[in-house]
Amino acid sequence: MGIIMNWKQIKTEEVNPATAKIDTLSTLEMVTLMNNEDKKVALAVEKELGHISQAVDIIAAQMQRGGRLIYAGCGTSGRIGILDAAECPPTFSTDPGQVVGLIGGGVEAIFTAIEGAEDSEELGEEDLKAISFGAGDVLVGIAASGRTPYVLGALAYARKQGAPTISVSCCPGSAVTELSDVSIAPAPGPEVITGSTRLKSGTAQKMVLNMLSTCSMIKLGKVYGNLMVDVKASNEKLIHRCERIVCDAAGVDEEEAKRLLDQCGYRPKIAIVMAKCGVDAQQAKELLDAKGGRIVDVVDAH
Repeated sequence: MGIIMNWKQIKTEEVNPATAKIDTLSTLEMVTLMNNEDKKVALAVEKELGHISQAVDIIAAQMQRGGRLIYAGCGTSGRIGILDAAECPPTFSTDPGQVVGLIGGGVEAIFTAIEGAEDSEELGEEDLKAISFGAGDVLVGIAASGRTPYVLGALAYARKQGAPTISVSCCPGSAVTELSDVSIAPAPGPEVITGSTRLKSGTAQKMVLNMLSTCSMIKLGKVYGNLMVDVKASNEKLIHRCERIVCDAAGVDEEEAKRLLDQCGYRPKIAIVMAKCGVDAQQAKELLDAKGGRIVDVVDAH
């Protein structure tokens, strides 16, 4: 593909005049200035809500049919994708293979900068081939500059497979746009420290990925009201959270919540349906399966 960088045109590389003398400020002035710059991030993301909602609908539809959500990025962008993917199983009881984060340079790059990894378009393609990426999946390419070769290579390969492609960058109109069915490009402006995209750009990307995964999971029935009813009871804190969720959602006391959860392997979603519909664990599971896992649809139909 051979991407030629014109660094003067990359918004994330611009110098921020508001922070030009940050090294002369007091500590309080310094953190106040950073906070004022961070306030611009949510407003930048707000302008992209239409594109974000389009992306959520695509992701949810692919996952509903058994497809996977794949993130691909380098450096900070890659780490943010991996973080979002890693948090889906405990939060939403997704299979570890349903949401996957890829980073240029592999596992080592999560902790250490791997020189040159982001410059390889071929590596982006190879990493997708390694996980048997196909038309049923969806790729989200994450690149603050919108020009990272690794991400461009991944997006190009995903397109060849007939899969939907989504990009998340902080440079509207960048190279990733041409390879994306949906381009999400909040523009929070030049960084506090010139070119340090782990700052405002990283925050913007994290906010976008929060929406992509969370709203997709809501559409897949993994949230009831605003409760994470598919949470896994994998430690003491989460065991108590499961109990509180059942109490709140089903309107039962703690003792009854524990009794219901004991009968269904501490799966809050099933316990809630048991309580609300007066059925046993197996019947609750069957009702949920028939309604795509959405408690609200089960309750409305019962």
